[in-house]
Amino acid sequence: MRLRLRSGALAAGCLLAEALGVALFLRGFFPLPVRSLPRGEARAQPPAEPAPPGPGIASNWTKIPPPLFRKVVIVLIDALRDDFVFGSKGKQFMPYTTQVIEKGTSYSFIAEAKPPTVTMPRIKALMTGSIPGFIDVVVNLNSPALMSDNLIWQAKAAGKRIIFYGDDTWVKLFPKHFVEYDGTTSFFVSDFTEVDDNVTRHLDRVLKREDWDLLILHYLGLDHIGHMTGPNSPLVGPKLREMDNVLKKIHISLLSKEGEASLPSLLVVCGDHGMSETGSHGGSSEDEVHTPLLFISSAFEKRSGPLTQLELVQQTDLASTLAVGLGLPISRNNVGNIILPVVGSKTMREQLRFLHMNGFQLSTLLQENTPAYEKDLGYEQFKIAEKSHGNWIKLYLEGNNSEILLNLGKKVLKQYLEALRTLSSSLSKQVAQYDMYSMMVGTVIVMEVLLLLFLSVPKALSSRAEFEVPLSPPLFSLLFYLMCLMLCAVHVIVCTSAESLCYFCSMSWLTAVGVMMLISALMCGILSAVGKILENSRLPLKNPGASSSSWSEVDVLILAGTIGHVLSLGASSFIEEEHQTWYFLINTLCLALCQELCRNHFLLKECDLQLGTTMKQNFDSIGEASECKNIDVQAASNSKLGKAASSAEFVKGSDKWISLASPWIILICCRLLRSLNQTGVQWAHRPDFGHWLTSSEHKSELSVLAAISLVMIFVLVQRRCSLVSKIAMALGLLGVYSYRAAIGNVIFPWQHDSKDISKGITEARFVYVFVLGIVFTGTKDLLKSQVISADSSVKSTGLWEVYSGLVLLSALLFRPHNLPVLVFCLLIQTMMTKYIWRPLKFDAAQITIMHYWFGQAFFYFQGNSNGIATVDVSAGFVGLESYVEIPAIFLTAFATYAGPLLWAIHLLCYLSSEVSRQTLWKGAGRPTRDEAVLKLLNGVFKN
Repeated sequence: MRLRLRSGALAAGCLLAEALGVALFLRGFFPLPVRSLPRGEARAQPPAEPAPPGPGIASNWTKIPPPLFRKVVIVLIDALRDDFVFGSKGKQFMPYTTQVIEKGTSYSFIAEAKPPTVTMPRIKALMTGSIPGFIDVVVNLNSPALMSDNLIWQAKAAGKRIIFYGDDTWVKLFPKHFVEYDGTTSFFVSDFTEVDDNVTRHLDRVLKREDWDLLILHYLGLDHIGHMTGPNSPLVGPKLREMDNVLKKIHISLLSKEGEASLPSLLVVCGDHGMSETGSHGGSSEDEVHTPLLFISSAFEKRSGPLTQLELVQQTDLASTLAVGLGLPISRNNVGNIILPVVGSKTMREQLRFLHMNGFQLSTLLQENTPAYEKDLGYEQFKIAEKSHGNWIKLYLEGNNSEILLNLGKKVLKQYLEALRTLSSSLSKQVAQYDMYSMMVGTVIVMEVLLLLFLSVPKALSSRAEFEVPLSPPLFSLLFYLMCLMLCAVHVIVCTSAESLCYFCSMSWLTAVGVMMLISALMCGILSAVGKILENSRLPLKNPGASSSSWSEVDVLILAGTIGHVLSLGASSFIEEEHQTWYFLINTLCLALCQELCRNHFLLKECDLQLGTTMKQNFDSIGEASECKNIDVQAASNSKLGKAASSAEFVKGSDKWISLASPWIILICCRLLRSLNQTGVQWAHRPDFGHWLTSSEHKSELSVLAAISLVMIFVLVQRRCSLVSKIAMALGLLGVYSYRAAIGNVIFPWQHDSKDISKGITEARFVYVFVLGIVFTGTKDLLKSQVISADSSVKSTGLWEVYSGLVLLSALLFRPHNLPVLVFCLLIQTMMTKYIWRPLKFDAAQITIMHYWFGQAFFYFQGNSNGIATVDVSAGFVGLESYVEIPAIFLTAFATYAGPLLWAIHLLCYLSSEVSRQTLWKGAGRPTRDEAVLKLLNGVFKN
């Protein structure tokens, strides 16, 4: 018995199975970070000092040590790169901070942030001491309340009064934790001044008050400047000088009040992440992960000279260090270590007490997340250090003040530091560990579904297709049950022997067995489809000549390139440098197309040339009629006869030489685009033409290039637009240049400076009006072709109008130095359409794959990569006065994927235009080209 499924039912079932497989794979690929008890259970008493050996001796230190600082001020400057403080820019624009670093009472470090280097995960790392996963990037736009144990919650529970001003992400993460706050929107990146003025305006009033214990300030202006203009912008220097004045004001105020208090105050200066050379962040480059970390307090020793070498610490170390400084328990999810120099002025007993608390917290976290924790090297080292600590306490309580006590204390200190480093490393690695079993199960389901779809494609393409699924044959029934039993046995073995936690193993047995049954059923369906294909292949062919086909070099390249790209995704290095794969594929494709064009133009036999000349004369009248309607003659089928006839048409005339030169022109364009933007990981730091153009010294050259590019865009797009759309396109492109001039990217010829810089709100909205008008005109034509008229030429025109509107939107969102990318995109599409695809008569599948290849290549030509650091966030705020979530997300996504989208829409335009040509040909009562060729051949043979 066989179950017959319609193609829709099969597709729906495959879609559900595919979703399950992808969900399992993603759950294994994005493991949850190490977690401890909920914060409601996290107020347990801290560990006492290690018990000294021997009877009758006990330590009286069982409580949390008292705070080291009376007040703590945290100044977090978003996107503060380490060289902005410790490099030449710091010396030039932050003189007061530089003086404190070199000659003041401070400790300076370089804090390393773990990717993803975006704001919300980094705030979590600073306040919890944990390492957020990449899944936090997804919720970065809408930060939920932080429920895990953290420094802010511990401070509030201890009665500390906390005041916050700055990025409203803190308010969302820690609701009802601040006695006073004022949040600013972090995503409106075109605001450089007000976003920081709204923080600084509170300082004079707050610094005079005594009703707070912890003050947190988060400045966003520097990050916004980086997103809009990059780290080398002339706006960076004044912003750093502004931050230097803020730090000076806070430091002087804290020092002026320390004479009245018993404890000193602490000023902490840090960044959440750095900034890449393009001004973005999110990746793992050195510029993005290295941030300055300054501790400034009168409790520290005064420095005598400039820094020679800065110590590298982890960003997660701040949470445990501040917890000790404020006299709070260390967060249960913390994986960082106490920064010892900050507590180095305390006694040896106090220092050992702090390190023991840190080690006890890390070892407890290890026990709760690792089944075989006792075998961990860090745990063993901590136990040894704890034992040595007990011996030191025994000597101390006995009143031994000899050098032996001092040397033993230093030894225990080193043992603790080594154990803390190893424990922190073990816990940090768990965040990067993949759940391989869940990933493998998800991959098997996805691959089975894809293979099943591939085998059923011939049937699925039919509108009345049915797919037969075997239900009762003994062979498949036996195979199904055997596979289920085997997979269940493998599941039991994997889950009982796994040393780490596995999501798929944590699922209920009923769910796991259901997944195993699905895998078995899919395998049986695949075997059934393969058997059906083999059975049909043994049947005699009714028309043997119909199956004969030959593969050209282009066909082989398309198949091999697609398979090779898929296989390359199995290596992380190929993913990081995926742009190299696409550059190689499109260059090779151009060479293959050149060979195909040469074969069709020069390797034809004399009779083919004569035949082509005869055909050309017969088709002249049809071609003239077609040209009157601005539509080329309809493309022939893929038969060799059609290709020969088509090629013969281009043997004479200038079109022949343009056609032959087209692949080489496209190669030159691609090479120029590669030099415009460096991308990837290995060579992203190298200078490129884009960096040269965006420097302030070459604004005139950038302005000329942008103006020429906008003119070329109009020339290439307007050829198939209506008169109204042409006017709208011209005005819209003029508005694009005006917008870039308004925000200071380019200049008009009559401008001599760029002092009158604005946000360009009016100019951008002026362009949006024309974008919507052109898209509306195209949509109207599309609806007309579907509802009122069945004319395919109207549909083709409507698609091109929509395409033109999106080109105008891309021109507005692209940065000026990227406008040549849009020009070359339109130029290559025009040349491929007129001089390659139509003369060579490629079928729809070949055209589709070529569009996909070029779309992927242009994604990287824009300067994008597979890392989120290259996403141009500033595009989401073009024409917006404030942050509006949906438009900002849409504009950012469109600007990022403009290359693939424009090539995908051009594919629809091309296929639609081919349909309209075919309709025109048949509507004229003319035979198709193949029919005309056969008729001419009959006449030739008769003669």
